Amino acid sequence: MNARPVHGGSYRHTHDALPGGATGRFHAQPHAHGGEACDHATHRAALAPGALQHAADLCRARGVRMTPIRHDVLSALYTTHRPLGAYDIAEIMGREAQRRVAPITIYRALEFLLEQGFIHKLETRNAFIACPHVHSPGELVVFLICEQCGGVDEASSPVFSGALAKMLGEAGFTPRNEVVEIAGICAHCGGKGQGEVAPKDSVAEPA
Repeated sequence: MNARPVHGGSYRHTHDALPGGATGRFHAQPHAHGGEACDHATHRAALAPGALQHAADLCRARGVRMTPIRHDVLSALYTTHRPLGAYDIAEIMGREAQRRVAPITIYRALEFLLEQGFIHKLETRNAFIACPHVHSPGELVVFLICEQCGGVDEASSPVFSGALAKMLGEAGFTPRNEVVEIAGICAHCGGKGQGEVAPKDSVAEPA
């Protein structure tokens, strides 16, 4: 699915396509709303193979290792469109692979995946989502979290990033981390046109 512009920036589903043909170890978990397949879940299931291959290719190019446990954690995140915590990931891995993985092992894998830019952490939920995009250094990503289906989209805007940087500069504030999360109803669940998201509330956390 192609990116669509939003307010001078870009609106990008977490299920945008990537090249490649790797196969994830775990089964996708699609579901429906009132008999209609969830758009987030359907596209996330289709995205996983290419995204996993892309991550493996990037690791080889960067000279770092995509170990089996790191691959399995990333694969587990691609089974769903919803953010997952470490214990959620452990449950998926235990159910699908029939083996118990200690949470500390999963946290170490998550740390690596975060450093490589393969996943994001949603601070307000202390949970993680897979990210198929290659973001520019310092690029501010806005997370659009649907309260109905639980899906997460990403949006970025140079205009918004510039305005936030200006505001922080005027306040003399140096952020350690910039996280913007907006909760509401996604276009699919709201029955609106693509990209017309109706936010309910937001949390902006420069820390």
